[in-house]
Amino acid sequence: MRIDRTHRAWALTSAIITALSIAIYVPYALNSPQRPRGGSTIGLLFGILGFAFMLFAAALGARKRVPVWRLGRAQTWMRGHLWLGLLSLPLILLHGGFHFGGTLTRVLMWLLIITVASGIFGAALQHYLPRLMTTDVPLETIYAEIANVRNLLREEADRAIESICGSLGPSKSTPEAAQRAGGFTALRLISARPSGTVAGGVAVAAATEIFLLTEDDSAPPRHFYLDEMRPFLESPRTRRSRLANSVTARNAFSGLRTLLPTSAHSILEDLQDICDEARQLSRQESLHHWLHGWLLLHIPLSLALILLGAIHAVMALKFSS
Repeated sequence: MRIDRTHRAWALTSAIITALSIAIYVPYALNSPQRPRGGSTIGLLFGILGFAFMLFAAALGARKRVPVWRLGRAQTWMRGHLWLGLLSLPLILLHGGFHFGGTLTRVLMWLLIITVASGIFGAALQHYLPRLMTTDVPLETIYAEIANVRNLLREEADRAIESICGSLGPSKSTPEAAQRAGGFTALRLISARPSGTVAGGVAVAAATEIFLLTEDDSAPPRHFYLDEMRPFLESPRTRRSRLANSVTARNAFSGLRTLLPTSAHSILEDLQDICDEARQLSRQESLHHWLHGWLLLHIPLSLALILLGAIHAVMALKFSS
């Protein structure tokens, strides 16, 4: 969710509520015979408002799980979740007079602070990472299909290197994996393949045919592919590989071009493009983990906060009566 001008009204309203709450709290705190207490009338007012905002923020989870509920627009719920959840922190602080109190209250306050902080962190990630994904991963694919797309890239690379070096031996991939990669085509024009050639059940477009290299000429690209590139395609997140970095990968392919005749350069360009796509898939995985991983902290803390907050409210009302 991007924080844009559509959040302006929510931000302004939150600031006004915070300012009014402080304006009420200051004379109350100055004129109170004892320190401000959560059990006072004003303290209870702040507590009820703060906990109500927390409940609204928590209700977003129920709204997502039951999308058929026509209770406002999803974007409105998201903005309310962000700003009302953030607003609950100062209200609860005013409720307790900035004192953490006993054990349960202290646990609640720290839970609230950490939950709000994790929410702010998540909002920042959701604001910036989609733009970063667009620039860093122009070939973004469906996240669940990344493993299948990697198999397609490896199969394509196998065919490309075999077109100039000869057979590499039995393929480790399966045609079923290629068929599952819906919506993404890892195939590109392969210069070594004549018109009408079919590889793995997929027709490859016609291109200029080249011939197999001699045994001596094919040794450098074969060793490079088997020792470096294929292991990288199988485990592209291995940082020790020089192909994991765009600069060192470019240098590696540039050095390999000097050892091969110009007729094989187009195949090297195909292989370099495949490595670029493999790096983009790894980058997409990393950004996806950041974009969604913070929820593993935020959601359990939110649920614990609501549960303990309800217990605290019941106990406070019971003892106050």
